[in-house]
Amino acid sequence: MKLSKPLWVAIACAVLAGGGYAVYARMTHSASLPEGLIQANGRIEGDRITVASKLPGRIAELKVRDGDAVTAGQVLVLLDSAQVDAKLNQARAAVQALEAQIRAAQTGLAALAKQVPLENATADTGVAQAEAMLQKARAAGEQAERDAKRLEDLAARGSVPQQRAELARLAAVAASADVAAGTQAAARARQQAQEARLGSDKVRAKTDEVAALTAQLGQARAAVAEAEAVRADLTVKAPTAGIVVTQVRNSGEVIGAGSPIVELLDPDRLYLKVYVPEQSLGKLRLELPAQIYVDSLPAQAFPAKVKFIASRAEFTPKEVQTVDERVKLTYAVKLDLDANPQHRLSAGMPADAVIRWKEETPWQRPKW
Repeated sequence: MKLSKPLWVAIACAVLAGGGYAVYARMTHSASLPEGLIQANGRIEGDRITVASKLPGRIAELKVRDGDAVTAGQVLVLLDSAQVDAKLNQARAAVQALEAQIRAAQTGLAALAKQVPLENATADTGVAQAEAMLQKARAAGEQAERDAKRLEDLAARGSVPQQRAELARLAAVAASADVAAGTQAAARARQQAQEARLGSDKVRAKTDEVAALTAQLGQARAAVAEAEAVRADLTVKAPTAGIVVTQVRNSGEVIGAGSPIVELLDPDRLYLKVYVPEQSLGKLRLELPAQIYVDSLPAQAFPAKVKFIASRAEFTPKEVQTVDERVKLTYAVKLDLDANPQHRLSAGMPADAVIRWKEETPWQRPKW
Protein backbone atom coordinates (compact mmCIF):
# COMPACT_ATOMS: atom_id res chain seq x y z
CA MET A 1 0.00 0.00 0.00
CA LYS A 2 1.34 3.36 -0.97
CA LEU A 3 1.50 5.90 1.82
CA SER A 4 0.56 9.48 1.25
CA LYS A 5 3.04 12.28 1.74
CA PRO A 6 1.35 13.65 4.86
CA LEU A 7 1.55 10.23 6.44
CA TRP A 8 5.29 10.00 5.74
CA VAL A 9 5.78 13.37 7.36
CA ALA A 10 3.86 12.26 10.43
CA ILE A 11 5.92 9.07 10.76
CA ALA A 12 9.18 11.05 10.43
CA CYS A 13 8.11 13.51 13.09
CA ALA A 14 7.23 10.67 15.41
CA VAL A 15 10.62 9.03 14.91
CA LEU A 16 12.46 12.29 15.51
CA ALA A 17 10.42 12.96 18.59
CA GLY A 18 11.18 9.49 19.90
CA GLY A 19 14.90 9.92 19.24
CA GLY A 20 14.91 13.30 20.89
CA TYR A 21 13.19 11.86 23.91
CA ALA A 22 15.78 9.07 24.04
CA VAL A 23 18.62 11.59 23.98
CA TYR A 24 16.87 13.68 26.60
CA ALA A 25 16.30 10.60 28.74
CA ARG A 26 19.96 9.60 28.45
CA MET A 27 21.15 13.08 29.37
CA THR A 28 18.73 13.19 32.27
CA HIS A 29 19.82 9.75 33.39
CA SER A 30 23.50 10.77 33.17
CA ALA A 31 22.92 13.33 35.85
CA SER A 32 20.92 11.04 38.08
CA LEU A 33 23.62 10.31 40.70
CA PRO A 34 22.27 10.97 44.19
CA GLU A 35 23.02 14.15 46.12
CA GLY A 36 26.51 13.90 47.60
CA LEU A 37 28.24 12.43 44.53
CA ILE A 38 29.86 14.20 41.57
CA GLN A 39 30.88 12.33 38.47
CA ALA A 40 33.56 13.36 35.99
CA ASN A 41 35.90 11.82 33.44
CA GLY A 42 39.35 12.40 32.04
CA ARG A 43 42.64 10.63 31.40
CA ILE A 44 45.06 9.11 33.86
CA GLU A 45 48.32 11.03 34.00
CA GLY A 46 51.56 11.00 35.92
CA ASP A 47 54.43 13.37 36.62
CA ARG A 48 57.22 12.77 34.13
CA ILE A 49 60.86 12.97 35.14
CA THR A 50 63.35 13.98 32.46
CA VAL A 51 66.69 12.27 32.95
CA ALA A 52 69.62 14.28 31.59
CA SER A 53 73.40 14.33 31.86
CA LYS A 54 75.20 17.02 33.85
CA LEU A 55 78.10 16.86 31.39
CA PRO A 56 78.42 16.86 27.59
CA GLY A 57 79.72 13.76 25.89
CA ARG A 58 79.05 10.81 23.63
CA ILE A 59 76.60 8.11 24.70
CA ALA A 60 78.71 4.97 24.93
CA GLU A 61 75.84 2.71 26.06
CA LEU A 62 72.12 3.20 26.54
CA LYS A 63 70.94 0.48 28.89
CA VAL A 64 67.14 1.00 28.71
CA ARG A 65 64.42 1.22 26.09
CA ASP A 66 60.83 2.45 25.97
CA GLY A 67 58.64 0.54 28.38
CA ASP A 68 61.46 -0.76 30.61
CA ALA A 69 60.86 -0.69 34.34
CA VAL A 70 63.76 0.80 36.32
CA THR A 71 64.60 1.10 40.00
CA ALA A 72 66.00 4.10 41.83
CA GLY A 73 69.76 4.30 41.31
CA GLN A 74 69.77 1.95 38.31
CA VAL A 75 72.32 2.81 35.62
CA LEU A 76 70.53 4.15 32.55
CA VAL A 77 73.29 5.65 30.41
CA LEU A 78 77.06 5.42 30.20
CA LEU A 79 78.91 8.32 28.55
CA ASP A 80 82.34 7.90 26.99
CA SER A 81 84.96 8.29 29.75
CA ALA A 82 88.31 7.80 27.97
CA GLN A 83 89.60 11.34 28.57
CA VAL A 84 88.39 11.47 32.15
CA ASP A 85 89.93 8.05 32.89
CA ALA A 86 93.30 9.28 31.60
CA LYS A 87 93.16 12.35 33.86
CA LEU A 88 92.07 10.22 36.79
CA ASN A 89 94.97 7.78 36.32
CA GLN A 90 97.40 10.70 36.05
CA ALA A 91 96.08 12.24 39.27
CA ARG A 92 96.29 8.91 41.10
CA ALA A 93 99.88 8.41 39.92
CA ALA A 94 100.78 11.87 41.24
CA VAL A 95 99.27 10.98 44.61
CA GLN A 96 101.31 7.76 44.80
CA ALA A 97 104.55 9.56 43.87
CA LEU A 98 104.00 12.26 46.49
CA GLU A 99 103.14 9.69 49.15
CA ALA A 100 106.45 7.93 48.43
CA GLN A 101 108.39 11.22 48.66
CA ILE A 102 106.69 12.08 51.95
CA ARG A 103 107.54 8.68 53.42
CA ALA A 104 111.21 9.14 52.46
CA ALA A 105 111.32 12.69 53.83
CA GLN A 106 109.66 11.63 57.08
CA THR A 107 112.21 8.83 57.51
CA GLY A 108 115.09 11.28 57.03
CA LEU A 109 113.46 13.75 59.41
CA ALA A 110 113.07 11.10 62.09
CA ALA A 111 116.76 10.18 61.82
CA LEU A 112 117.83 13.82 62.04
CA ALA A 113 115.48 14.44 64.94
CA LYS A 114 117.16 11.65 66.89
CA GLN A 115 120.71 12.59 65.95
CA VAL A 116 120.75 16.37 66.24
CA PRO A 117 119.77 16.67 69.95
CA LEU A 118 122.57 14.27 70.92
CA GLU A 119 125.06 16.19 68.80
CA ASN A 120 123.88 19.48 70.28
CA ALA A 121 124.22 18.19 73.84
CA THR A 122 127.69 16.76 73.13
CA ALA A 123 128.81 19.95 71.43
CA ASP A 124 127.54 22.16 74.24
CA THR A 125 129.34 19.99 76.81
CA GLY A 126 132.57 20.13 74.76
CA VAL A 127 132.38 23.92 74.54
CA ALA A 128 131.88 24.22 78.29
CA GLN A 129 134.77 21.91 79.04
CA ALA A 130 137.09 23.62 76.56
CA GLU A 131 136.21 27.06 77.93
CA ALA A 132 136.85 25.85 81.47
CA MET A 133 140.24 24.39 80.55
CA LEU A 134 141.12 27.56 78.68
CA GLN A 135 140.29 29.70 81.69
CA LYS A 136 142.38 27.43 83.91
CA ALA A 137 145.31 27.55 81.45
CA ARG A 138 145.12 31.33 81.28
CA ALA A 139 145.13 31.63 85.06
CA ALA A 140 148.10 29.28 85.30
CA GLY A 141 149.95 31.15 82.52
CA GLU A 142 149.40 34.51 84.18
CA GLN A 143 150.66 33.12 87.49
CA ALA A 144 153.71 31.55 85.80
CA GLU A 145 154.52 34.86 84.07
CA ARG A 146 154.34 36.76 87.37
CA ASP A 147 156.57 34.20 89.09
CA ALA A 148 159.11 34.32 86.23
CA LYS A 149 159.34 38.13 86.34
CA ARG A 150 159.68 38.18 90.14
CA LEU A 151 162.50 35.58 90.13
CA GLU A 152 164.25 37.32 87.27
CA ASP A 153 164.25 40.55 89.32
CA LEU A 154 165.58 38.73 92.39
CA ALA A 155 168.24 36.95 90.28
CA ALA A 156 169.35 40.32 88.86
CA ARG A 157 169.86 41.60 92.44
CA GLY A 158 171.61 38.36 93.40
CA SER A 159 168.95 37.33 95.86
CA VAL A 160 168.26 34.00 94.13
CA PRO A 161 170.33 31.82 91.84
CA GLN A 162 170.03 32.58 88.11
CA GLN A 163 169.14 28.97 87.43
CA ARG A 164 165.96 29.31 89.46
CA ALA A 165 164.92 32.36 87.44
CA GLU A 166 165.54 30.45 84.19
CA LEU A 167 163.41 27.53 85.38
CA ALA A 168 160.59 29.94 86.23
CA ARG A 169 160.81 31.46 82.73
CA LEU A 170 160.60 27.97 81.17
CA ALA A 171 157.51 27.30 83.32
CA ALA A 172 155.95 30.55 82.06
CA VAL A 173 156.66 29.60 78.42
CA ALA A 174 155.09 26.17 79.00
CA ALA A 175 152.00 27.79 80.58
CA SER A 176 151.72 30.11 77.58
CA ALA A 177 151.79 27.08 75.29
CA ASP A 178 149.00 25.52 77.37
CA VAL A 179 146.94 28.71 76.91
CA ALA A 180 147.45 28.54 73.13
CA ALA A 181 146.43 24.89 73.09
CA GLY A 182 143.36 25.65 75.22
CA THR A 183 142.42 28.50 72.88
CA GLN A 184 142.57 26.14 69.90
CA ALA A 185 140.57 23.50 71.75
CA ALA A 186 137.89 26.04 72.64
CA ALA A 187 137.74 27.20 69.02
CA ARG A 188 137.31 23.61 67.84
CA ALA A 189 134.52 23.06 70.39
CA ARG A 190 132.74 26.19 69.25
CA GLN A 191 133.05 25.06 65.63
CA GLN A 192 131.54 21.71 66.50
CA ALA A 193 128.71 23.46 68.30
CA GLN A 194 128.09 25.61 65.21
CA GLU A 195 127.99 22.48 63.05
CA ALA A 196 125.53 20.93 65.50
CA ARG A 197 123.33 24.01 65.20
CA LEU A 198 123.49 23.63 61.44
CA GLY A 199 122.08 20.15 62.03
CA SER A 200 119.08 21.78 63.70
CA ASP A 201 118.71 23.92 60.61
CA LYS A 202 118.66 20.73 58.55
CA VAL A 203 115.86 19.43 60.73
CA ARG A 204 113.87 22.60 60.13
CA ALA A 205 114.56 22.41 56.40
CA LYS A 206 113.47 18.77 56.30
CA THR A 207 110.35 19.66 58.29
CA ASP A 208 109.53 22.39 55.77
CA GLU A 209 110.09 19.91 52.96
CA VAL A 210 107.63 17.44 54.49
CA ALA A 211 105.07 20.24 54.93
CA ALA A 212 105.43 21.34 51.31
CA LEU A 213 105.07 17.77 50.04
CA THR A 214 102.02 17.29 52.25
CA ALA A 215 100.41 20.41 50.75
CA GLN A 216 101.11 19.11 47.26
CA LEU A 217 99.61 15.78 48.25
CA GLY A 218 96.43 17.53 49.35
CA GLN A 219 96.17 19.24 45.97
CA ALA A 220 96.80 15.95 44.17
CA ARG A 221 94.11 14.19 46.20
CA ALA A 222 91.72 17.03 45.42
CA ALA A 223 92.46 16.51 41.73
CA VAL A 224 91.69 12.80 42.15
CA ALA A 225 88.42 13.59 43.91
CA GLU A 226 87.45 16.03 41.16
CA ALA A 227 88.25 13.51 38.43
CA GLU A 228 86.31 10.80 40.27
CA ALA A 229 83.31 13.13 40.59
CA VAL A 230 83.42 13.87 36.86
CA ARG A 231 83.80 10.13 36.18
CA ALA A 232 80.74 9.41 38.33
CA ASP A 233 78.71 12.06 36.49
CA LEU A 234 79.37 10.21 33.23
CA THR A 235 77.24 7.37 34.64
CA VAL A 236 73.62 8.56 34.52
CA LYS A 237 71.36 6.82 37.03
CA ALA A 238 67.63 6.78 37.58
CA PRO A 239 66.67 9.36 40.22
CA THR A 240 63.59 7.33 41.12
CA ALA A 241 61.81 4.12 40.22
CA GLY A 242 59.54 4.24 37.20
CA ILE A 243 58.80 3.26 33.63
CA VAL A 244 60.72 4.56 30.62
CA VAL A 245 58.01 6.34 28.63
CA THR A 246 60.21 8.17 26.14
CA GLN A 247 63.67 7.35 24.80
CA VAL A 248 64.98 10.66 23.50
CA ARG A 249 68.52 9.66 22.52
CA ASN A 250 70.35 6.63 21.13
CA SER A 251 73.78 5.10 21.67
CA GLY A 252 76.57 6.89 19.83
CA GLU A 253 74.92 10.30 19.87
CA VAL A 254 76.84 13.30 21.19
CA ILE A 255 74.82 15.31 23.69
CA GLY A 256 75.27 18.60 25.48
CA ALA A 257 75.07 19.25 29.20
CA GLY A 258 71.49 19.06 30.37
CA SER A 259 70.22 17.37 27.20
CA PRO A 260 67.32 14.98 27.94
CA ILE A 261 68.09 11.31 27.35
CA VAL A 262 65.03 9.43 28.63
CA GLU A 263 61.78 10.29 30.41
CA LEU A 264 60.48 8.29 33.37
CA LEU A 265 57.06 8.00 34.90
CA ASP A 266 56.41 6.53 38.34
CA PRO A 267 53.49 4.07 37.99
CA ASP A 268 52.86 4.26 41.73
CA ARG A 269 52.17 8.01 41.61
CA LEU A 270 49.38 8.43 39.06
CA TYR A 271 46.44 10.81 39.10
CA LEU A 272 43.26 11.42 37.12
CA LYS A 273 42.72 14.94 35.85
CA VAL A 274 39.02 15.75 35.50
CA TYR A 275 36.95 18.89 34.92
CA VAL A 276 34.11 19.90 37.21
CA PRO A 277 31.46 22.48 36.25
CA GLU A 278 31.26 25.72 38.19
CA GLN A 279 27.98 24.84 39.90
CA SER A 280 29.65 21.84 41.55
CA LEU A 281 32.87 23.61 42.55
CA GLY A 282 31.55 24.78 45.91
CA LYS A 283 30.98 21.19 46.95
CA LEU A 284 34.61 20.21 46.50
CA ARG A 285 37.44 20.46 48.97
CA LEU A 286 40.85 18.89 49.26
CA GLU A 287 41.18 15.32 50.57
CA LEU A 288 37.62 14.38 49.56
CA PRO A 289 37.45 10.67 48.68
CA ALA A 290 36.89 9.52 45.12
CA GLN A 291 36.64 6.29 43.17
CA ILE A 292 38.08 5.80 39.69
CA TYR A 293 36.86 3.34 37.06
CA VAL A 294 38.43 2.22 33.79
CA ASP A 295 36.84 0.31 30.93
CA SER A 296 39.34 -2.55 31.07
CA LEU A 297 38.46 -3.28 34.72
CA PRO A 298 34.78 -2.35 35.01
CA ALA A 299 34.21 -4.27 38.24
CA GLN A 300 37.04 -2.64 40.19
CA ALA A 301 37.00 0.80 41.81
CA PHE A 302 40.35 2.44 42.53
CA PRO A 303 40.34 4.73 45.60
CA ALA A 304 41.65 8.26 45.19
CA LYS A 305 41.62 11.65 46.89
CA VAL A 306 41.16 15.24 45.72
CA LYS A 307 44.63 16.80 45.80
CA PHE A 308 44.24 19.87 43.62
CA ILE A 309 41.42 22.23 42.65
CA ALA A 310 42.15 24.89 40.03
CA SER A 311 41.44 28.49 40.97
CA ARG A 312 40.74 29.58 37.40
CA ALA A 313 38.06 28.31 35.02
CA GLU A 314 38.77 26.99 31.53
CA PHE A 315 36.85 25.39 28.70
CA THR A 316 36.43 21.65 29.06
CA PRO A 317 38.85 19.70 26.81
CA LYS A 318 37.44 17.95 23.72
CA GLU A 319 38.25 14.53 25.13
CA VAL A 320 35.33 14.81 27.56
CA GLN A 321 32.64 12.40 26.41
CA THR A 322 29.48 14.51 26.26
CA VAL A 323 29.33 17.19 23.59
CA ASP A 324 27.29 19.62 25.67
CA GLU A 325 29.90 19.56 28.43
CA ARG A 326 32.75 20.57 26.10
CA VAL A 327 31.64 24.15 25.71
CA LYS A 328 31.16 24.85 29.40
CA LEU A 329 33.57 26.61 31.70
CA THR A 330 34.92 24.11 34.20
CA TYR A 331 37.65 23.79 36.82
CA ALA A 332 40.47 21.26 36.64
CA VAL A 333 40.64 18.82 39.57
CA LYS A 334 43.39 16.29 40.26
CA LEU A 335 42.50 12.98 41.90
CA ASP A 336 45.59 11.23 43.25
CA LEU A 337 45.29 7.44 43.22
CA ASP A 338 45.92 5.83 46.59
CA ALA A 339 47.62 2.86 44.92
CA ASN A 340 48.13 1.16 41.58
CA PRO A 341 47.93 -2.57 42.41
CA GLN A 342 49.96 -4.72 40.04
CA HIS A 343 50.42 -1.58 37.94
CA ARG A 344 47.14 -2.23 36.11
CA LEU A 345 46.64 1.46 35.47
CA SER A 346 48.89 3.41 33.16
CA ALA A 347 49.19 6.96 31.95
CA GLY A 348 46.94 7.83 29.03
CA MET A 349 44.07 5.53 29.96
CA PRO A 350 40.60 7.18 29.87
CA ALA A 351 38.79 6.86 33.18
CA ASP A 352 35.61 7.90 34.98
CA ALA A 353 35.49 9.19 38.53
CA VAL A 354 32.96 9.68 41.28
CA ILE A 355 33.78 12.22 44.01
CA ARG A 356 31.85 11.96 47.28
CA TRP A 357 31.29 15.23 49.09
CA LYS A 358 28.68 13.87 51.52
CA GLU A 359 30.02 11.13 53.74
CA GLU A 360 26.66 9.45 54.30
CA THR A 361 25.94 9.02 50.57
CA PRO A 362 26.61 5.45 49.37
CA TRP A 363 29.01 4.95 46.48
CA GLN A 364 27.65 4.45 42.99
CA ARG A 365 29.26 3.94 39.60
CA PRO A 366 29.24 6.80 37.11
CA LYS A 367 26.12 7.04 34.92
CA TRP A 368 26.71 8.57 31.52
